[in-house]
Amino acid sequence: MRYTLDPIPHYTSELLPVPHALFTRVGGVSSGLFASLNLSHHVGDAAEHVEANRELVRTTLTLDRLCAVHQVHGDQIAVIDEKYPENEEADGYDALITTAPGIGLLIQQADCQAVLLSCPKQQVVAAVHCGWRGSVLNIISKTVQRLSKQFAVHPKNLRAVISPSLGPCCAEFIHYRRELPAWMQAYQVRPHYFNFWAISCRQLEESGILPHHIDVIGLCTRCNHQFFSYRRASVLQNGMTGRNGSIIALPPIQGR
Repeated sequence: MRYTLDPIPHYTSELLPVPHALFTRVGGVSSGLFASLNLSHHVGDAAEHVEANRELVRTTLTLDRLCAVHQVHGDQIAVIDEKYPENEEADGYDALITTAPGIGLLIQQADCQAVLLSCPKQQVVAAVHCGWRGSVLNIISKTVQRLSKQFAVHPKNLRAVISPSLGPCCAEFIHYRRELPAWMQAYQVRPHYFNFWAISCRQLEESGILPHHIDVIGLCTRCNHQFFSYRRASVLQNGMTGRNGSIIALPPIQGR
């Protein structure tokens, strides 16, 4: 893991050989509950602030453009190409795949995980939005399967990074017996608290990704005020807060 302040604060992983970043909430133009690098249009922030923030992260990675979807905690996967409208957010998807150079796949999260996937042997990247519902639906495995079937990616060649997200210190589930399948209950670290980082690692490994090709950033968004956190905001701000951004892309074509 590397932490960079310039031009705006973000984390990267040495595992990923392509442009990517796991952004904090710092360095943007939004104010109030959304201060300052809110990247979501769906939380009540001013649209012009979100667009300015997205431009900041795009230029940080020197990408041609960003693509996002309206995430719904489901398991549907969108394949993004050059024809995907730049200002459109298709509804109902929680994972994105692209083979198009220079298009940043943006995941917006505040406690959920962004799982970034790259295959050095193939020109393809993916980004997955994975909260507890996504874990139950196993959207991670479904994305790996899609990469394998549609893009001829062998899972053993994939690299995966799990973003800052709700850690085992704060992932409390009072009603876990009805919300989580029985196998997940083995990841209860103390009464009602679960290690979803370990759950995602298991799902990645069961999909065929090698353990040493998985990087867990290991920063809890609820504990760390460097990030937006829905759970923290639920206590202090009636749930009103921004969304952190995680991006992965294939390198843009120079001179285009």
